Amino acid sequence: MQPGRIIANLFATLLLVALVAAVFLVFGGPLWPQRHARMAILLPIDTMATGSVRRACVEPCLPARFDLKLAPARPPEL
Repeated sequence: MQPGRIIANLFATLLLVALVAAVFLVFGGPLWPQRHARMAILLPIDTMATGSVRRACVEPCLPARFDLKLAPARPPEL
């Protein structure tokens, strides 16, 4: 092969690689995925809302209803 054809083929190959890389960078997702923390925040126990143990009760005396606004929402599954 002639040196001119080798150089032309090299530049054509580099241009094609650059085009493919640009397509992946523009239309692809992030190169490194973001890390998400999987933790739940626990609120302090409120004995009036959850229940209490009294000397008069053998088992824990629970209230008739629970306040669900005090409980944190479950984190979404990823």
